[in-house]
Amino acid sequence: MTLPPLIGLGAVRDLYASGAWTPDGLVAALSQRIDATDPAVFITRTPPAMLDAAIAALVARAPEPNSLPLWGVPFAVKDNIDVAGLPTTCACPDYDRLPDADATVVAKLVEAGAIMLGKTNLDQFATGLNGTRSPYGAPRSVFNDAYISGGSSSGSAVAVAAGVVSFALGTDTAGSGRVPAALNNIVGIKPTPGLFSTTGLVPACRSLDCITVFALSVADGGEVRRLAEGFDEADIYSRAIPPVSLPAWPLRIGILRPEDREFFGEEDNARLYEDAIARAGGEPVFIDYAPFREVAALLYNGPWVAERLAAFEDTGVPEDALDPSVRAIILEGRSYNAVDAFRSAYRLEELKRRCAEQWAKVDVLLLPTTPRGYTVEAMLAAPIRLNSNLGLYTNFFNLLGLAGVAVPAGFTTGGLPFGVTLAGPGGSDEALLALADHLHRSADCGISTDRVAVPPPLSLRPMTDHLHLAVVGAHLSGMALNPELVALGGALVGPACTASDYRLFLLPDTVPAKPGLVHEPGYDGPGMAVEIWSLPPAAYGAFVEAIPAPLGIGKIRLADGGMVSGFLCESWVGAGAQEITAFGGWRAFVGAGEPPATYSVAASG
Repeated sequence: MTLPPLIGLGAVRDLYASGAWTPDGLVAALSQRIDATDPAVFITRTPPAMLDAAIAALVARAPEPNSLPLWGVPFAVKDNIDVAGLPTTCACPDYDRLPDADATVVAKLVEAGAIMLGKTNLDQFATGLNGTRSPYGAPRSVFNDAYISGGSSSGSAVAVAAGVVSFALGTDTAGSGRVPAALNNIVGIKPTPGLFSTTGLVPACRSLDCITVFALSVADGGEVRRLAEGFDEADIYSRAIPPVSLPAWPLRIGILRPEDREFFGEEDNARLYEDAIARAGGEPVFIDYAPFREVAALLYNGPWVAERLAAFEDTGVPEDALDPSVRAIILEGRSYNAVDAFRSAYRLEELKRRCAEQWAKVDVLLLPTTPRGYTVEAMLAAPIRLNSNLGLYTNFFNLLGLAGVAVPAGFTTGGLPFGVTLAGPGGSDEALLALADHLHRSADCGISTDRVAVPPPLSLRPMTDHLHLAVVGAHLSGMALNPELVALGGALVGPACTASDYRLFLLPDTVPAKPGLVHEPGYDGPGMAVEIWSLPPAAYGAFVEAIPAPLGIGKIRLADGGMVSGFLCESWVGAGAQEITAFGGWRAFVGAGEPPATYSVAASG
């Protein structure tokens, strides 16, 4: 079995399952691939002796590939995050130090079986969104080496997009875990602030910093996020964040008003954003972006810059060791005093109220990740102004405590990628995945440089210990029996679609009217629109016990190949009942509006 160009989690597992690959063989092959890729991507490679020791420890601890969730999966770490035994430089040779312990998040991933291949390049001290502010070189977009990769997590994003690792850790204070994802046609997971420990992270703005995940798909990124998250007593900004669900479908999706859309001359991106809105489904709602824009401005045009200065002064690095643009930004912190800090804190609270007025109208936000990409030449000619443009739609997230998922959204006629980001309330990290996955799939833009690749199925984690249930008819959101699910503590996970071998019938003499979903192997239909709901186990059992014949609960295969427990009907009803399969779902049949866009999910119940 040959090594594929891109190595998501599924591809790595397939390699090991074939029996033809072992961790040492995969690492050796990827080391050769790294040798042939952009030399600016890695600052430090993991030495062979360290790799050998890591692989030996993995195999001794867990001999079988399926014994750990990330067994033998290669990853990379942004070089402002500590890895024991490798220097942390923050892209500044004068800072170079050797940590004796892994950052908490790194330790969790290694414990899960992952193998760390090296430390990746970044905008110096994580100050920048473009990827050109490093003495170790400027990683380029995998689509055109004249263009920036985005930053500050430049090397991490390119390492994933170039197929040398399965996932990589970045960081995000102003957009650094999202902008490089958009410019390389991959996924960026920015968790709710505090969900990931930042112990072992060299701070940029300590009160706002997030460690992030770059991956080829939402499925991969979500899986890594689940393994990396968790409260850390040693991190004063770590928080135990309960999961937050999204309301019942149709979601109210906040979008930019036409007058708030700025793409700085890249009109193809304006079209691609409009396309993403159309593909999202739900109910698009215009928001006033002004308060979000003003929050964003506080990050670099307010006293939060002084927090960067505080972090820098703790490093002991001389000012003249800094990149000129980084130096100009960090030293600007000296122009603010404590009075400015309090005034800006008050203003932030005022703006939070104004943003809350917009959130009252919507459930999620759908925004361009970044207005456009730039050539390296253009960025170096106007480093501050163009960098500011890159963060137009990202800088406010952490000041407002939001979760975010950045996904690919298509290509310009010039062959450059564009991306969109979903923003949700703090704690909605898991709830955002289904819509994010749908947006990626429906964009039909592939994965990284593979323009025809299909993202792997998304495995949704039930809320806490909840169980998944596919509902077909009267229990759909907005339908007559949906309040039963809500009263039992149910939460909507997202819409889905069955495989093609299901038929739908109108059950006679039922009040309220109900459909029956019948599995017929060999039948080739359109697939039926369903919804996936999440219920507490006790409520799930009580609910299932009360289901009347001829309905029952069985395993339903979804269009993406996943399985979920859900409403099925005994096959004999088809003999005398009205078939309504052609409508594609119960909602369309009863005329309660267009059926929602379906997410491709593999849910377990």
